[in-house]
Parts: sequence; structure tokens; C-alpha cells
Amino acid sequence: MNTLFDKIWDKHVVQKIEDGPTQLYIDRLYCHEVTSPQAFAGMRERGLKCFRPDHIYCMPDHNTPTHDQDKPIEDPVSKKQVDTLAKNAADFGLTHYGMLSKDNGIIHVVGPEKGLSLPGMTIVCGDSHTSTHGAMGAVAFGIGTSEVEMVMASQCILQQKPKSMRININGKLQKGVTAKDVALYLMSKLTTSGATGYFVEYSGQVVKDMTMEGRLTLCNLSIEMGARGGFIAPDETTFEYIKGREFAPKGEEWDKAVEYWKTLKSGDDAVFDKELNYDAADIEPRITYGTNPGMGIGITEAIPTLDEIDEAGKASFQKSLDYMGFAPGEKLLGHAIDYVFLGACTNGRIEDFRAFASIVKGRKKAENVVAWLVPGSWLVDKQIREEGLDKVFEEAGFAIRQPGCSACLAMNDDKIPAGKYSVSTSNRNFEGRQGPGSRTILASPLVAAAAAVTGKITDPRELM
Repeated sequence: MNTLFDKIWDKHVVQKIEDGPTQLYIDRLYCHEVTSPQAFAGMRERGLKCFRPDHIYCMPDHNTPTHDQDKPIEDPVSKKQVDTLAKNAADFGLTHYGMLSKDNGIIHVVGPEKGLSLPGMTIVCGDSHTSTHGAMGAVAFGIGTSEVEMVMASQCILQQKPKSMRININGKLQKGVTAKDVALYLMSKLTTSGATGYFVEYSGQVVKDMTMEGRLTLCNLSIEMGARGGFIAPDETTFEYIKGREFAPKGEEWDKAVEYWKTLKSGDDAVFDKELNYDAADIEPRITYGTNPGMGIGITEAIPTLDEIDEAGKASFQKSLDYMGFAPGEKLLGHAIDYVFLGACTNGRIEDFRAFASIVKGRKKAENVVAWLVPGSWLVDKQIREEGLDKVFEEAGFAIRQPGCSACLAMNDDKIPAGKYSVSTSNRNFEGRQGPGSRTILASPLVAAAAAVTGKITDPRELM
């Protein structure tokens, strides 16, 4: 096989059960407040301690409000989950980055930026978008609550080994096309189940040229194609990004680490269970029109007509359009929108704010738009202010909120009202995902910024 996935996986195998799962060692467990309480409760019931507490990091993000974080959380369920995580971390002697600490943010943004997620690692969290950390050259995937408990107790997990897929994206991206557009394009081609059972390695010139933050966005969305996870072989871009970060190796340890990391690539003779090739020239800025991330089009294209949908999918396709208030064959350019959300573990990093600022600079927020700009961490917030982007946003009529998952999902105060259209840089557009009855159009930070200043779906290339 000789794939990078095999190299990392095999190095972490503790034992293999014949015709059964593999016992896999885990280097890093991230815990947030939503999927960990039952795991901690199970540990208490069995009188267990965490086997390797220094390999576990806890952080609230889903339920944190993005304003007035210095006041008690108003929603009782959110408050209980956030408070419970703090108590559990203290009781079990785990590192906890609480609200308002400089280390807090969305766990999938903070892990890489602190140098906690490193090449060659196995990384898990009770959250499907754990695949984000694969951008570091790690095997990272989401797990269930009972598995969180398994890792706490043993630093291992029982897993069936997934199949391997390589997706090559060749050529050069056009102006205004981002990593988010690449991911949305792949989802529309593969559908939301096209990579089920696979771990995806992203490769090709487009991936090589991507910044680290672009790669994090691409890997974040692997799960939306049904993949178990997605990752990218580490290279000079990766090493540059990691160097000097808080938990990155230092001195001689750094040299040794880089030497090892350079071996982390698929061999020239590597055999994948499936290999796919795409051309950058076919990708333009994209938007979704339906209620799963695979229902997407190029921004200048029209929604497919019923004739273009196979018989088995027609009913769900029509149901999706009815929910969104769109018609088959309709073009969405110029369609009025109500909300814009910049943030989430998909697009809440500093580069995303720079991209948004590049469009809104010297322009004004459209009056009909409510815009939520939510940094993925307090470090991102600090970078925004150091670079003066906050002034650009302020002059254009935008305010920056406090870090958290925010309007990615309706678990905190930032909910889109029923029937309203939201252009969102998050990862999912399911019915009610951003609030009961909300209508979500997934897009890149550039497309979101263009919508925010025009009040409608606009091709960002016209404003660049």
C-alpha cells in the first residue's frame, strides 16, 4: 500500500483483533462541552482516572455566547454544559481553556494554532469536524461519546481501518476562488456520501499551493463528503506554520521532528483503494442552493432542473428547494439575503478575516443585512486588531463578536430566524441547522463579504 495513511495508522496500532477492529493509540484527545459529559460520568461510575491526562485538552465552544462573555450564560442548558466541562476538567486534572482565557476559541481552530496538532499524530474529538486537524499531516477523526470515554481511560480506541482515497486537484485556482470553493466543488461532484468508508488524502498542485489555513478549511469539510477524515502530507508550508508555536518542538527536538515529518508522505508506488482527479480551471466561486453541502453550484450557474436529477432523488431535491424557497433552473445571482455569518471552524481564521476585509474595505454594509463576524479564537481576535482589520470593519459598519462556534449551529444565542436567508461560511446547511426554519447558503468569506455589502448574492470577482 505504502500510503501516508498506512504509515501513520500502522505506527499507532497497539493490537489487531482478527476479523475485528484495531486497537489504535491516540496522541491527542480534544474535549468540548457537548459530547463529553456522559464520558466523564462513565469514568466516575467505574472509578477510573484518565490514563494520560497530559494528552487531553478541554475547551467550551459550541455553547459559548459571542457577546458579554464576562456575564453568566443566560441559556440554562448552555450554562450547565460549559460549567460541567470546567468541573470535569478540574476533577480529572485536565488542561481546560475556559471562556475569556486567551487560549479559548473553537477547539479545531485552537489546536493547530497552539501547535497541539502536529504531523504524524492520531487526533480525536467527539465532533465530526475533527478532520480539520488532518491539514497538519495527522490522522484526525470524530468519535462518539462512548469512544471519548474509551480514550480517556486507555488513550486507545477500537476502530475498523478505513479504505484510502486520494483526490488530486491540479492546475492553478482562478481569481476569487478559495479553499472553501474547492471543498464545495468536491462535495457537489462526490455528493455527501461519495467518500463514505474512506480516509482522503488531498494532493496536487492546488493543494501544494494552498496556505495552511486554506488546507485546514479543505480538511474540515472532508466529513461532508461522507469521508472518515481528510489529510494532507506535511511539507515546508506545514513546518513554517508550526515553527515557534507554543507546543511545537523546540531546539534540537525541532530538528529531529522535522526530519521525521519529512518522511510522512505516500510513496511513489502507493496504491489507493480509489483515486480521483480534478482540474482547478473548472472551479469558480460557489454557493449551495439546497439542504446538504453537496447541493451546490458555481455562483454564475443555475440550480439544476428536474430533468437533470435522477428519478430516485427527485422527491428529496424538490423538498429541499421548497424549504429554501428556490425553483429548479433558477439562477441565484442577485437573490436578496438577510444575514451573513463569517466564522466557524471552517472559516474563522485570520486569513478568512483578511479576505472578508479585502472586499468590504471602502464599502458599507448593506442596510438589509445583519452580519456576524466571529473570530475562531482569541488569538484570531488579537491578530484582527493588530492588523487593523477591526478599523476596516468598523468603517464599513461591521462589528466583531467574541470567539465561539456562533451561528454555525443553533446551540447558542446566534440563531438565524425562520424563513431568513443566511450566507454562511460554516460547514452545514441542513434544515434548521442555523435556527429553526433558517435557510442557509454556504459560501466562502469572499462570497459572504460580497453579499454583506450588496445585500444580495453577488459574484465577488466583480468587487475585486
